[in-house]
Amino acid sequence: MKNIQNIGLGLFLTGLAIFIALVFLGKYELTPQLLDQVIINKGIKSELFIDDLKTNVVEKEFTNPFSFSSQITSALKTANETHKQNSEWDKVIWDKPHSFSYQIAKSAGSGMVKVNKWLFWWLTFGLGIIGALLFIIPKVITLGPAGIKNNGIYHSAATNRGWIGWFAFIFLVGFYILLYFRPDYIVNWVYLVDPISESLNGNPASQWFLYGFLYCTVMTVMAVRMYIKYRHNKYQILRTTSVLFFQIVFAFLIPEILVRFEKPWYDFKNAFPLDYDFFFKWNLDELINSGGLGLFILVWGIVLTLVIVPVMVYFFGKRWYCSWVCGCGGLAETLGDPYRQLSDKSLSAWKFERWLVHGVLVFALVMTGFTLYSYFSGAEAVLGIKTQTIQDVYGFLIGAIFAGVIGTGFYPIFGNRVWCRFGCPLAAYLGIVQRFKSRFRITTNGGQCISCGNCSTYCEMGIDVRAYAQKGENIIRASCVGCGICAAVCPRGVLKLENGPEKGRINPTDVLLGNDVNLMDLVNQK
Repeated sequence: MKNIQNIGLGLFLTGLAIFIALVFLGKYELTPQLLDQVIINKGIKSELFIDDLKTNVVEKEFTNPFSFSSQITSALKTANETHKQNSEWDKVIWDKPHSFSYQIAKSAGSGMVKVNKWLFWWLTFGLGIIGALLFIIPKVITLGPAGIKNNGIYHSAATNRGWIGWFAFIFLVGFYILLYFRPDYIVNWVYLVDPISESLNGNPASQWFLYGFLYCTVMTVMAVRMYIKYRHNKYQILRTTSVLFFQIVFAFLIPEILVRFEKPWYDFKNAFPLDYDFFFKWNLDELINSGGLGLFILVWGIVLTLVIVPVMVYFFGKRWYCSWVCGCGGLAETLGDPYRQLSDKSLSAWKFERWLVHGVLVFALVMTGFTLYSYFSGAEAVLGIKTQTIQDVYGFLIGAIFAGVIGTGFYPIFGNRVWCRFGCPLAAYLGIVQRFKSRFRITTNGGQCISCGNCSTYCEMGIDVRAYAQKGENIIRASCVGCGICAAVCPRGVLKLENGPEKGRINPTDVLLGNDVNLMDLVNQK
């Protein structure tokens, strides 16, 4: 079995190496015909930009995306600066430079990757998937008897911030930086999924389709690992199946199929304020102009946020969304599972978490208030602050850096729920409801606790579960996502996830001594 696993690891690393190498391959040539098409499609009126491209780019072959992008973004920046100085606002090209360059590069690219998309798909995605499964599946046997195994987790370079963990950190952070800020560098990666995109939505792939496909692929492969590791725990099997289903069907397949029928791309499970741009002008206009389905989506999004979310949290806690439905949580629970023990359990981390996550929620609500005021009043600014500016700031800091680069990239170093714990505004909203108005709690039997610390060690949200268990105190923390791992790894059955009456849900926080209270009266009250 070890030999099979080693072969699988070799295949995975080979696919990963080829995937990385694709960034540096390919040829790019902007033809006069393609330039004319870009000018018409974009409505470009800048003679400076057009002349610069004709002089330095058109009919010249570039052997890598970096030099090609550099010429286009430089021409764009130079032309825009001149037009702004001369107040020629109609000639300014307002597109983000590297997004604009990506659109040209996608059409101007050539070479063996673009010609042999399926071949290179198998050499990257194919080898990666097969290799990972060959490494994971033999664990059915190598893990041994029933039970959750975390043997050697603090002695592995991959799961204890060793060199493998740091390599994974650098790769993930680098991937997200390229995806969000330098898509023109990863055109070859996008070519790989063009055939899949065309079969689903009828259009060539974008970097976001690549991301969606890769997201689902990684979750599926790592879900197999979850099924094997937690195969004796029905709750974990059902939870993993649920998040996998909602991600693949609701967050990927349905939205792409909607596009094929010329309908708005929409993830029906994505609730505001996680879906922070739901009330942006461009989205509201698109939904309103899309007929019956668009209006249904608009109503559904509002009802989901204001009615369904709090009602479900009341009956089942925030776990119904964070651990059973959410795509961010799904990736954290599958890809991030090997890193859950790295979450900071300190009191200072908890204090920082509360200030930060609720601060993001307030930021999202203020931004949305500005947005709706501008939408209905027609004003561009509120209290002297431009609505577009606050939207751009939120999109960059929270939507891209926090949710993407930090949220996933930091898994191997800071644990798998960095985004959910410190940055997700929806998690903050759910947590407030869960803390003060919910039937969900994790009950503890302090008399059975042996203080082994497994529960605290593997709590991905950084909760010191053992401290509650030792006192026999219910866990009702706003941050708890109800993943159930604490109960699964407890050797004594001390912890239990329950939905019960609100009365008695919040029990005393102090250790009770016999001479302080009539214990029988307390038992009868409960």
